Amino acid sequence: MTPRLDLIGIVASDMAASLRFYRLLGIDLPAAADEEAHVEVTLAGGLRLAWDSVATVRSFDPGWQPARGNHVALAFDCGTPAGVDTLWDTLTGAGYEGHLKPWDAFWGQRYAVVHDPDGNPVDLFAAV
Repeated sequence: MTPRLDLIGIVASDMAASLRFYRLLGIDLPAAADEEAHVEVTLAGGLRLAWDSVATVRSFDPGWQPARGNHVALAFDCGTPAGVDTLWDTLTGAGYEGHLKPWDAFWGQRYAVVHDPDGNPVDLFAAV
């Protein structure tokens, strides 16, 4: 058997706030999902992205605590350098924490980092 990455899970302290953030990144999530304890979408290529409330996670792992520090980041290709800047402006203008302002990175990308409502880093990038 060869394992296959199937799902990326995010634990959300405020489901509605987390889903609002990811909608601004182009993830198609129905408004009714804001009230759910578990939300999941299938992305292109079949990979699933899911959100669970803290209460849901603690229902099967009572001792669960948030990780200290950030160990995984999601990265979104914005298509063009201007797309990085526009999405940065949209997200930070909506009140989300900008961590690293857009810049032309030495590895050949326009690159920026914004934090989702739970402090998870989300990379925005495009080839320059």
